[in-house]
Amino acid sequence: MTVDRLLPTPEAHDLLDLTTEIATRELADKVDDFEARGEFPRDILRTLGRSGLLGLPYPEADGGAAQPYEVYVQVLEILAGTWLGIAEAVSVHTLSCFPVASYGTEQQRAKLPDMLGGELLGAYALSEPQGGSDAAALATRAVADGDDYVVTGTKAWITHAGRADFYNIFCRTGGPGARGISCLLADADTAGLQPQAPEKLMGLRSSAPAQIVLDNARIPRDRLVGTENEGFGIAMKALDAGRLGIAACAVGLAQAAVDYATAYAREREQFGKPIGSFQGIGFMLADMATQVSAARALLLNAARLKDAGRPFSIEAAKAKLFATDAAMRVTTDAVQVLGGAGYVADHPVERWFREAKVLQIVEGTNQIQRLVIARSMTGS
Repeated sequence: MTVDRLLPTPEAHDLLDLTTEIATRELADKVDDFEARGEFPRDILRTLGRSGLLGLPYPEADGGAAQPYEVYVQVLEILAGTWLGIAEAVSVHTLSCFPVASYGTEQQRAKLPDMLGGELLGAYALSEPQGGSDAAALATRAVADGDDYVVTGTKAWITHAGRADFYNIFCRTGGPGARGISCLLADADTAGLQPQAPEKLMGLRSSAPAQIVLDNARIPRDRLVGTENEGFGIAMKALDAGRLGIAACAVGLAQAAVDYATAYAREREQFGKPIGSFQGIGFMLADMATQVSAARALLLNAARLKDAGRPFSIEAAKAKLFATDAAMRVTTDAVQVLGGAGYVADHPVERWFREAKVLQIVEGTNQIQRLVIARSMTGS
């Protein structure tokens, strides 16, 4: 099923056509093997970077493609419809480039072309074992020592841990709370920066996160991104945009599930008729398609607000909340449409069902999104 898209430029149409071609030719026949083995597709991400897909929303002067977020999120959607692990990796990498691109020194920004070109893969180290949703309570501490910061603590659920070339380390350089947090840019070979074994996940096995232990890791003080004790604001601004990326991943995953379930319902016969002709199945498919369209509309509205330079964080929270909840409902219903066939790995809906769950958790749980939205309404 082809999505009827309203795009701002002919160039955007060409970009989405390129993305579809890459997804079809380079990703579709590899996803099952990589997921089964739990292998991270680093070379594929490098290929995507050389194709220009890892720096889409950043300026051309920095090595990006200067594409509006409206277009970037639809690229993610197409990738997610074929391989969620790849789309999530692109989203996380794009998020990881934000601190340097927006707040970095000239020396730090000199690496942007390699970051945005995919030669250097990024990771975003904010969460901790005891501080997921309450990010301002993070305990990892950096103490100034001569020309370095000495960093001690543990980061958790870090996508690309052990595979990344650079890490945004959010750590405490001041007092308690949000005002005592800084962002440090650390190379992967930093002494004392120790990636742990990947987590064993329900889904997204080709992109399994891991903990990062920082054991007196020495990070040069000139790797401070922005100003000291102002890192929490950087983190939150990055996550606003990151939520659009996860919403896009959810829309793409859900669209794939709708398309697959619809095709199956046309082919599968029971009682002498295709099952899609029965109202019980037909209404289910109609609800699935409507939820995906509504999620896409919320996503594009938030992205267009961002492109226009208008406040978008609340709309991003709404888009992330609705799109990921919709992806969970739609993939659940896709399994149901296929019946017993949907519960075996011969059909991708089984994998999509498992993958959809994590989207309700990453980049701020959906309970946190509801809290953000409610506070904006009540002024609390």
